[in-house]
Parts: sequence; structure tokens; C-alpha cells
Amino acid sequence: MNGLTSKVLMIRPHSFHKNEETAKNNYYQKDLFDQGKQATTQAAQSEFDTFVAILKAEGIKVVVHQDTAEHETPDALFPNNWISFHPECKAILYPMFAANRRLERNPKVLETLQKEHGLVAISRDYSDGEKDGLFLEGTGSMVLDRAHKIAYAALSERTNSSLLNRFCEEQDFEPMAFHSYQTVGSQRLPIYHTNVMMSIGPTFAVIGLDTLDRPEEKKAVLAKLQTTGKEVVVLSETQISQFAGNMLTLKGKEGPLLVMSSAAYHSLTVEQIQRLEAHAKLIHSPLTTIEHCGGGSARCMLAELF
Repeated sequence: MNGLTSKVLMIRPHSFHKNEETAKNNYYQKDLFDQGKQATTQAAQSEFDTFVAILKAEGIKVVVHQDTAEHETPDALFPNNWISFHPECKAILYPMFAANRRLERNPKVLETLQKEHGLVAISRDYSDGEKDGLFLEGTGSMVLDRAHKIAYAALSERTNSSLLNRFCEEQDFEPMAFHSYQTVGSQRLPIYHTNVMMSIGPTFAVIGLDTLDRPEEKKAVLAKLQTTGKEVVVLSETQISQFAGNMLTLKGKEGPLLVMSSAAYHSLTVEQIQRLEAHAKLIHSPLTTIEHCGGGSARCMLAELF
């Protein structure tokens, strides 16, 4: 199970609600007009705790950091955007599009990691890109095939090509950049994060190929997936809107574990489930409030630890 881990970082929210700063280009976020901020936070905390329990039952070690009232960070429960982890307990920091998300780069999170995971050092910090309006939001912007050292990236306001190339050159990855779109009203607009529309497993990939409007890019991405031995499971745009692309494969106690939300799971067809079950055990957890207000799902909540 090369490239997989059985350990993750998760941030338990202190205050959760729709982040108006990220909603500018995350079209999956919605308002919950029928409940206040406190009720929304409590619902998100309950979903978070259930998700952690499900992961632990499958043999996943979960390092939980409790967010606090120190900063207003409604998206704190999506840590994979501002930090990623790599072998030898090293970490990389990333530049964030929304100013209030930059506050998530909290030293207290690193203290928790040093205490519970033995984090050695920040090996690279790309957050200086914020000064120039250049962003690369971690493993939201890049879906990493760690075994083959390929970084798949849908270019957008949050995923800058020059920073992608810098990451790949310094971290010894091959960049696989393309453009991915969703229908918003009558327009085709960029999907804000790559990990919303695709996920890479050891022997498979799920991807919304119909979001790649440029035929030459679709052909190149599909060829790369196939030449690296992936069975490709194609998602519809409707399934992507249910966060079926926002999956992550972890190393469970009995083998590969494909983690997703309940909405994602129930959007899959019987055939898709059967094909994926040939590669991994599928588990899911209800994340309705988090998906609705945050515009992110299961994979966004998990920062893999190595």
C-alpha cells in the first residue's frame, strides 16, 4: 500500500458557519437560513465526532486538535489546504486565497503534532505567495499520486501554475495541470479545488471527466491515469456536487480504506460501488452540515500524516 497512511490530523471546529470569503469561488457552499450559528456549529461538531469514531473503528489513528475562539476560522476543520505532510515527519505550508483562512496556520496545531506525532520540521513554506496574490491550497489544489510522484492540479484562482511547478520541482513530483469546470447558472466556472472532482487510490482513480472541457487535457489526464495502472471510475457532475470526488484512500487494519461522506456514497451507482470495492473497503459518514455550509467534505477534513 505504497503512498498510504493509517494516521491523519483532524481539526475539531470551535465555530462553524458559511465562510463568505471562500464563497466567492466555492460554489458548493450554501446558506442555512433555518438555524443560527450556534446550532450550525453544534451540528458540525456532532458530524465531526461521528466521523472520527468511524475512522478509529477501522484502525485509523486520528490526531485531533481542538480549534479555539482565538481567531474566527470557520473553515478550520479543513486542514489539508494549509498544510501537507511527507515522509520523515516533515510538513509543508501553503498560501491561502481567503484572508481568514490564513489564520488557520496556527502554531498550536503544530504543537499538537509535535506532541502526538513527533513532527520534526516545516521543510518548506510557500505562504509567501500570498503577498503576490498567488495561491496553492495544499492537497485541495493538488491530488497527489504519492507512489508515482505525480501532482494532478486543476488550475484556478486557488491553484497557481507557477507555484504548482515550484512545488513539483522542489518536491520531486511531476505536474499534471489541467482546467476543470462546473455549471453555475448559465456559466462554466472553474472548480475551486482539484480534490472535489478527483481522487487517486493505489490501483484506481475516480474523476469527473466531463468537468474537463478541453479535449486535449481530458485525453492527457486519462492517459496518465491509465499508464500508471489506475482503473478509472468516471463520475458525473451531479455526483461531484454530492462530493463523490472528495474521497481519500487510507491504510485500514485489513487493507485499503476508501473514505467518503454518506452523500457521496449514496450518489454512486451499484456498478461504481462494485468496481471500487474491488480495490478498497468503502466507508462513509454523514457530513450534511459541513458539506452544505463549508463546500467541502470528507477528504478536505483529513490531513494525512507520514
